[in-house]
Amino acid sequence: MAVDMDISGPLESMDINRIGEVVQKWQTFCEATDNIVKFEDISPFEGDFIGSVNGLLEHGLGSLVVDYFLQALEERCKQHVSTFWMHFDGYLKFDVSLDSFEDRKLIDNWVEETISKSLEELHMAKYLQEKCLAMLKHTLQSSLRNEEMKGYDTNLSSRYQSMVSAVLHTTLPRHFPDVLHLYFKARLEEFRAAVENKKKERNPGDCIDDNETETVKSGSSGLIDEMEVDDLNALEADSEYCEVVDNTWISKVGHVVHNLKELGFTAMTEDAYASAIFSLLNAKVHSLAGEDHLTSVLQPIRNWIQAVPLGFLHIILPYLCLPSQDNNRDLRALASTWASCPPLCFTGRESESERITRWHLRLEYFAYETLQDLRISQLFDIIVDYPESEDTIKDLKQCLDNTGQHAKLVDSFLSALRYRLLIAGASTNDILAQYVSTIKALRTLDPTGVFLEAVGQPIGEYLRGRKDASKCIVAMLTDSSGGANATDVNEGISLLEELSRDASNRENGDNDDDYNAEDEKSWAASERWEPDPVEADPSMGSRNRRSIDILGMLVGIFGSKEQLINEYCIMLAEKLLNKSDYNIERETRTLELFKILFGEGSMQRCEIMINDLTASKRTNANVKTTLKQQSQHEDQVDKVEDSMLSLDIIDATIVSSCFWPPFQAENINIPSEIDQLLDDYAKQFHVLRAPRKIMWKNNLGTVKLELQFEDRSAEFVVSPVHASIIMLFQEQPRWTSKDLAAAVGISVDTLCRRIILWVNQGIIMESAGTTSDEHVYTIVENIGDTGHDDVDTRVVGTAFLEEEEDASEEDQLQTKNLVVYEYFVKGMLTNFPTLKLEDIHKRLGDHSYGFYVYDLSLHQLQMFLSRLVSEDKFEVNDGEYRLRKQ
Repeated sequence: MAVDMDISGPLESMDINRIGEVVQKWQTFCEATDNIVKFEDISPFEGDFIGSVNGLLEHGLGSLVVDYFLQALEERCKQHVSTFWMHFDGYLKFDVSLDSFEDRKLIDNWVEETISKSLEELHMAKYLQEKCLAMLKHTLQSSLRNEEMKGYDTNLSSRYQSMVSAVLHTTLPRHFPDVLHLYFKARLEEFRAAVENKKKERNPGDCIDDNETETVKSGSSGLIDEMEVDDLNALEADSEYCEVVDNTWISKVGHVVHNLKELGFTAMTEDAYASAIFSLLNAKVHSLAGEDHLTSVLQPIRNWIQAVPLGFLHIILPYLCLPSQDNNRDLRALASTWASCPPLCFTGRESESERITRWHLRLEYFAYETLQDLRISQLFDIIVDYPESEDTIKDLKQCLDNTGQHAKLVDSFLSALRYRLLIAGASTNDILAQYVSTIKALRTLDPTGVFLEAVGQPIGEYLRGRKDASKCIVAMLTDSSGGANATDVNEGISLLEELSRDASNRENGDNDDDYNAEDEKSWAASERWEPDPVEADPSMGSRNRRSIDILGMLVGIFGSKEQLINEYCIMLAEKLLNKSDYNIERETRTLELFKILFGEGSMQRCEIMINDLTASKRTNANVKTTLKQQSQHEDQVDKVEDSMLSLDIIDATIVSSCFWPPFQAENINIPSEIDQLLDDYAKQFHVLRAPRKIMWKNNLGTVKLELQFEDRSAEFVVSPVHASIIMLFQEQPRWTSKDLAAAVGISVDTLCRRIILWVNQGIIMESAGTTSDEHVYTIVENIGDTGHDDVDTRVVGTAFLEEEEDASEEDQLQTKNLVVYEYFVKGMLTNFPTLKLEDIHKRLGDHSYGFYVYDLSLHQLQMFLSRLVSEDKFEVNDGEYRLRKQ
């Protein structure tokens, strides 16, 4: 090896003989140095090396000696490092993307064997070089004074370590960090399997994944802010980890970690096992919570962190924190001592305890953040299943309390609402059900109401544009089944219980006259006060935000209570008019709750309606009793018996018209027998309540019918117009559309819409008349005589058929351009052979764009489809529509 020497200073004062002696010493030193760094046994060259070094030091050439020796070590180190990196070239031959067990096992075995062997070889080579360096230091110490040696001592070690690190890192292959990651990932998987096996041995049939309430480690803490450095004492008192893996496994992993540290790969090693730990923790969180959004998983995740990642760190961190060893014998002795005693009992430096604590905090924070992101992505489904998912909401609350990423939740949930809920295809009942569940869930998640304020505003604005929103809200407030036409999604969603609870709270608040108790509550509330989060809207006071309840937010959709009160009056009138037994106990209770919510003055009309029904029950009994007494002394008895009808079949609802919602007038001709009974009833009422008179609304109310046929019987509850139509078939079994409409007293178009109810039930058969606009209707006495296979044979029994909507809605339908709707429905039934009414309604709403805007209600669509059925364009059977077969 050639080295440039700058020795002009010392040689200027020497004679030729002394210069020759120095050159001879230098040649001897170079030859001895080359042999020392090349061979493991340096004893044969030790005498020449020490003598030449001492001779050169006498002439002041110490710096030159040190530079040459370090350069010789560097050249030899490069050879060792090159051989070291060549061991890892085999990694490029593997396809790490393969997921089969055999492939992964082959790669893991190669990685473990290669790392252990190559690190041991390189560490041994480094140890020999350090031994050579130690010999040089010893020679310098024996020849130089103490003050002269100080600079050499520290300078030699630091220069050598910097040189080794520079050689390793400048030649580092790109795939070496991946190899390290695979190594620690495999060791962590082995440790995890050992922990689970040990758990199963102690508790057969149980494993670490179970949702157990007790922690695996006695020092397990809850939230991050509860974890302190002193908690490690509880962990170190437990010797469980020493029973998980054997001493050989600990020793092998420890040697690898320590050798990596000695070679200057401390940071890379920390990155490798950290990425393996976080990768496994991420997979664990997703395995526990990925498909199950109803069960709390936070405590099992904490238990797993204590048992697996922290247990693994308790094993490898002491080796990473060990001071540099001067020889392998000392390292092996210390590793053996470590392996034979509980790892947690290792009395390391205080920094090691702090590192364990910091790792605990990092892992818990990562678990909180990972679980939070997963639950935020599932939040829409979690709220759909609320309150079954309440434990999951509490988990999410703890995660957000520790991460503070509340804005991410609001943005993600709003996006899910826009794409999954606030769309034309979603029914108003479904939107309201989700809104109520959202209010309840977010109250648990954020008692301050900030989330609810941000999320509730777009839902409220969207509901404000729905025409049937107020009707659905009132239905949810009054009906325990979730309102009329409730779908399976929101079946059972009702606010009646919430209304009762709110009314009870208001009454208790009004009746509380104990000022001392009120002062105590105020004082307790002031002690619990906390400032609003930074996400809060400053324009809204925290007191108002925290006091918002479910009913208040629903009422707030419309800005005032008048719209809901009007809708309730209409719904109450409809329910009362359909009452046949005067049982209004439930309606009375609901009205009392509404009076507490909205005030008695606002509900005065509804109270009069309830009183009208109570008075009708009493008046109805008086009229019937009086007429029965008169019939015993008059000839009316014979007339009633001949007609087979009596006043017992009539239950009249007498209303104060000025307080009830306006009724849609529709004059119909009712059967003469019924008309006579109504006249008798009206006359007797005038006698009892003079000067008041009854004005019958023949199109309102319900009629109970029992129809007898040759091969079947059926009972129906229908509107008066439907009853009038079917009773005319007692006179003759066959009617034309014009004659039947004239007999009932309605238009032919109205008849075609009304009679479709009986056609769908298989009671009446429709056929073409003599002209294109004429239809012939025939009563079906025997289903076998019809010759149609699609007649519903299940009409035997009891059926409840709701009355059609008011004529005003039908008139609105007449004005709409329905050609586009018909075109779309035909296209749907071409692609899908059969569709239910709700499916057609949803699909039409989903296809609204440009000039085509679908704005029919569900009932209007039903009337439109019924018209198409009457025109022989479609068929309907068991509620499913299809194209009529040609």
